[in-house]
Amino acid sequence: MLIPESIQAICNKLSQVTYENLTKILRFHQSGSADVAQRLDDAFQNDLDHWMGGGTCFSITWHLYHELRALGFTPRILMGHKRKERNIHCGLFLELESESALEKAMLFFDPGYLIFDPLSIPHPLAEAQFALMPNMVQLRRPAVDHLQLWTGSPNQALKLRFDFPLQGVDEQEFFAHWKASFHFEMMTYPVLNRLDRERGIQYYYQKGNLLTRDAQGSRMQAIAPQNRVQVLSEIFRLDPALIENVLKRLAY
Repeated sequence: MLIPESIQAICNKLSQVTYENLTKILRFHQSGSADVAQRLDDAFQNDLDHWMGGGTCFSITWHLYHELRALGFTPRILMGHKRKERNIHCGLFLELESESALEKAMLFFDPGYLIFDPLSIPHPLAEAQFALMPNMVQLRRPAVDHLQLWTGSPNQALKLRFDFPLQGVDEQEFFAHWKASFHFEMMTYPVLNRLDRERGIQYYYQKGNLLTRDAQGSRMQAIAPQNRVQVLSEIFRLDPALIENVLKRLAY
């Protein structure tokens, strides 16, 4: 079915946001409390222009959740599991009436994994593949109430990224998992991720290394400490002062 233009417009705007844990780290360090940091993280959830960057999957998904609700839709929050790690990622499920009204279309959203296109969820025991350059994305549905996200490079074996129980969680449980995320190991070092949809290029930075992925493959380069603020600011479109502040706090 055709995706409503209102939904597509929200997703297109969200695709300009950088996934970053810098604002999350800064707010946690400044407040000393996951409860306070979460409220700060969500303080401008209805206005992307007020975000210093974009936040991690929790704040990005929460923003999309509210934007869809404001349009009259009823999205469901999904928690993602990775092997033995539970509730470390999140996405959205949305059920829409089709034009014929004989069946409902089911959509999956995962902006926290840089998937900014609403994806049609396959029928049980089926799978669906999407060419979202530079990534190939596949949704598998091994059971009625279960969805799997697989991704990888074109012409290569896909990897299982997350399992999503489709029954979803309520807002209260989502907030509990969000608060727990302030104590994740990734809060001890910078993680930046941005997708240039027009050029089909993904930039990923972690622990001093920049990974660039496009149709030609992947390239890894180390960013010298003295160049990190300038390079990361330019590539990830973030305030240099924010980057410098967080790097100093982490002594990274």
